[in-house]
Amino acid sequence: MMTTSSSRESQCMADINITPFTDVLLVLLIIFIILAAVSAPPGFQKQLSNPSPKLVSDPPLGAHQILVEVTASDRVSLDGKVIQFAQLYDMMAATIAFHDRHGYSRHIALYADSNASYNAIIKILDAARQAGDEDVGFMVQ
Repeated sequence: MMTTSSSRESQCMADINITPFTDVLLVLLIIFIILAAVSAPPGFQKQLSNPSPKLVSDPPLGAHQILVEVTASDRVSLDGKVIQFAQLYDMMAATIAFHDRHGYSRHIALYADSNASYNAIIKILDAARQAGDEDVGFMVQ
């Protein structure tokens, strides 16, 4: 007696059931999303005070810093002169160049009201960076 086998029986089954694998991946994805939301820093939390700097009227050479004030109504003053946002980039570059010529410090002291908009503060930081000065300090009381 001779037994024959069909071609179906002699082939290996190559199908893989990926449903459990997909379930595990989806559960891991959900876990990572929850962990990322919980462990991420809350973002840019500004804790700024009301602008009331106490400046020396005649600072010694090399100690004068660039003073930028922002009010709650987003009015910006640069070294005591009120400027418009359209002039911010040009005036920041001119002020930094003036401080370089006279040997003053290029440090920017930013006094901002706690109700000042993020947009105003970010534009000031961007104007300082584009003018070549990244030494900015947020001044608080």
